[in-house]
Amino acid sequence: MVRTSVSLSSSVFSLLSFSSRLPYQIAGWLESIRTRKCKVIESSKRPVPLHPVFFHPSGTLFPLLQGNQPKSPRPHRMVLDFLKTKYKPQIAQPGKLPIFSDLLRVLDRYNLLPVIFFLKSRADCDQAIKLCNEEIISKHPEQQQKLKTRIAELVSGNTHLAEHNQRETLENTAAGAHHSGHLPAWKVVIETLMAEGLLNAMFATSTVAAGVNFPARSVAILNSDRFNGTDFVSLTPSEFQQMTGRAGRRGMDNIGFGLLLPGQFMNLRYVAKLINSPPIDIQSQIKIDFSMVLNLLLSHSPEEIHQLLEKSFASYLLTNGKKRGEQARTQFGAGLEYLWQDFLAHMDFLKHEKFITKTGELTEDGLWASSLRIDAPLMVAQSLRENLLPDSSPAMLAGIMGAFVNERQFKDDKVPGETVPDNLLSTFATLRKKLQPFALNMKKKGFPAPNLYIQPAVSLYGWALYEPWESVTARTDFAEGDLARLILRTAENLRHLTKLKDTFPKIAQSAEKAIEMILKEPVFTWNK
Repeated sequence: MVRTSVSLSSSVFSLLSFSSRLPYQIAGWLESIRTRKCKVIESSKRPVPLHPVFFHPSGTLFPLLQGNQPKSPRPHRMVLDFLKTKYKPQIAQPGKLPIFSDLLRVLDRYNLLPVIFFLKSRADCDQAIKLCNEEIISKHPEQQQKLKTRIAELVSGNTHLAEHNQRETLENTAAGAHHSGHLPAWKVVIETLMAEGLLNAMFATSTVAAGVNFPARSVAILNSDRFNGTDFVSLTPSEFQQMTGRAGRRGMDNIGFGLLLPGQFMNLRYVAKLINSPPIDIQSQIKIDFSMVLNLLLSHSPEEIHQLLEKSFASYLLTNGKKRGEQARTQFGAGLEYLWQDFLAHMDFLKHEKFITKTGELTEDGLWASSLRIDAPLMVAQSLRENLLPDSSPAMLAGIMGAFVNERQFKDDKVPGETVPDNLLSTFATLRKKLQPFALNMKKKGFPAPNLYIQPAVSLYGWALYEPWESVTARTDFAEGDLARLILRTAENLRHLTKLKDTFPKIAQSAEKAIEMILKEPVFTWNK
């Protein structure tokens, strides 16, 4: 692992990687646009050394790699013997999770706790804690008492957390599940307990590796692939690094342990190669959208915007590095022509819809629409122009905005076991009907337009009108954490509507009230 700082004047750029190649790539780009020397300062010492370990189904631990071979790592002979065995012993039956209490007993014997297990799905994380028992924590009554006391403190005053269905398991096993399906406040409870050393095990999906800082003595990886939302794909070196980067607590551990468990979806030879592999090349993530075009045109002419694109990281990739150049040309064209044509296509659509003039200047509608840096800016802007958003009902406005924010696809448009309120149904049906020509035109021109579903709108509407959280979640297909994120993102979208006081004062006022109505426990917990 290499920690690198790239300094240019008063700017500092930091990366954490296996290789020094990427920082120099960023430094080269900064030099090209700033015309000043950019220095790269790097350190190749990992604060807590990582030791990769093979967890044999017998409960014996072996080094994963043979000797010290950083350039061409080879699995340890015991690992190779295991791979050559025709009838391999198994940690778990195919399609089943291991009995984690047995694994924790082995790790406790070798003093390798606390551990973070990375599993492939939310459901696996929630099921895993049920496969733990009280054996280890019961041997440390002082830790167990501290754990129960701390949990009581953290959930105090919040009924939803105090009655959480995983609280009893957490207290009795010192094992917790952490994933995006949980309420944000419950995830904070788990993170706090882990950071304070009160848990023996945490079960998480791989996405947590890049988002939260709570190292453990060991991390355990059961799969060499992950689900990207569509398919299962092999872990990249960077993803593997993020996961194993949690192993080893600075100031507490001399060594961090990366445990690899054999199984149906674990390719040990592939993982052995990942350990010292350089990260994949950085690719430009620049993407043209309507909000970007409107905001660029606020202060730049189309010609000036073209010059800005020529200074982008995407442009730098086109001319620097054979492999990276080929990848960039596939994505952006030989001279950013794909990107520039995409920009012009967005601009042409905005001209046709009277958000900008023929010469590329913002119209009055374009000026206020440029402040809508939200999920579906043009669809919302068109709704405002046609007076389709409710301006006298904050709850209904929250519901309608929730439909714009939602990214989930539903097989049908029915709300499970519930009748949609007539006023919401009427407003929603009118909105969808009158927006349909505009949305179809967007799609015809190759631009995405969100499908508007009633279920998110009903959930936000009920929640805004102080329907109990348990009732809202009972009649929706959203997991608690997903619904909480929908509400938080809806609140953020509503904040942009509050900026329209000069052009749409009633909508702005209604949006302010809507935010107050949806930001409440357990979705939002105020600091006390």
